[in-house]
Amino acid sequence: GGGGGMKRRAPRSTLRKIIKKHKPQLRLAANTDLLFESLIFFFPLLKVHLSFLLFLHRLAEEARTNAFENKSKIIKPEHVIAAAKVI
Repeated sequence: GGGGGMKRRAPRSTLRKIIKKHKPQLRLAANTDLLFESLIFFFPLLKVHLSFLLFLHRLAEEARTNAFENKSKIIKPEHVIAAAKVI
């Protein structure tokens, strides 16, 4: 059995080289690599959150269209249910 689920750390020097090349005006604090690690850790959670928001947006748009087609001024549960079936 090897180590747990910990990902290999990108060497601090590598991160610094990459940033220096692309953003030479940035000065990095000594603990900047911790920020990158937390971003890398949270990125999958952000992707799930964004996917969910995009889904909700599509659902709302489709439900609004259904309400409009049914000449309803408000979006009713049946409009949302019908929208969910076609997304």
